[in-house]
Amino acid sequence: MPEFETFWGVDFSGARLAGRNMWAARVELQHSGGLRPPPAKTRRRPPFVLTALHRLEDLCGTAERREVLAFLVDMVQESEAALWGFDFPFGLPVELFPAGSGWPDQFAFLHEWGEEAYACGLECVRRTKELNGRLHLRRTTDRDAKAPFDTFHYRIIYQTFYGMRDVVNPLRLSPGTAVLPFQYRKLARARRVVVECCPGSVLKKLGLPHQNYKQPAGGPLTRRRRLTRHAILAGLEGLVRVGDLDRRVVMRNPGGDALDAVIAAVGAARAVAAADHEAIARHDRYRHEGHLYV
Repeated sequence: MPEFETFWGVDFSGARLAGRNMWAARVELQHSGGLRPPPAKTRRRPPFVLTALHRLEDLCGTAERREVLAFLVDMVQESEAALWGFDFPFGLPVELFPAGSGWPDQFAFLHEWGEEAYACGLECVRRTKELNGRLHLRRTTDRDAKAPFDTFHYRIIYQTFYGMRDVVNPLRLSPGTAVLPFQYRKLARARRVVVECCPGSVLKKLGLPHQNYKQPAGGPLTRRRRLTRHAILAGLEGLVRVGDLDRRVVMRNPGGDALDAVIAAVGAARAVAAADHEAIARHDRYRHEGHLYV
């Protein structure tokens, strides 16, 4: 695994104006020595500090999906010694494809649908109904990490479709970029690593509230959501230092996207440091449909 200097979390959106609700958070270590325990004199300090928190629309200059996703790919490709945690599925259940199909075949399938992400999701539902008579099918990692939805659920199919097709696909073909768990073989020469992370699953693993902190309708936070966010931030204090300005941004962002980006950055950093990578790389399903690093 490369020596990481920065850890990025991206709360993703597949909406037409994706940049409006897509946030990127950068955290860095507050002490030397990687993710090993810090010296005793600094042990009370959280290992990470939040050093950047941006809405992608502000960075890119537009909220339009095509431009924002291309900008995001450039951000990743220009980064060095960086770990990126993205909040969208990197793969689909293997059962949706003929026996012997590999991960690259999934990108060919997505490209067949043009801009019809929802219709692509319906086709996944159709294949699932033929397979088991149900509407949904979770990957092994979705069950392991207790993810809230399957990869083609109507609430996230746009994230899966555009995230895989327009972000992961160019990154997997990029020299110096390793997309895990599919490209462990590229780690030796990788200058950046990209993984899938789920903020909700990270919160569950940390024993923190994972519901009632998002307010998609906008407006000032309700008392319940405000208290829940304060509880989440308090629970994260032992992991990441968040400055007063960024704390205000997190509290004033109705959808919770800024907070999710921070959680994704810290969650991915901790999970990649603690993972049994040899076991993940050998897993008969993870290497074909993805693994959540939470």
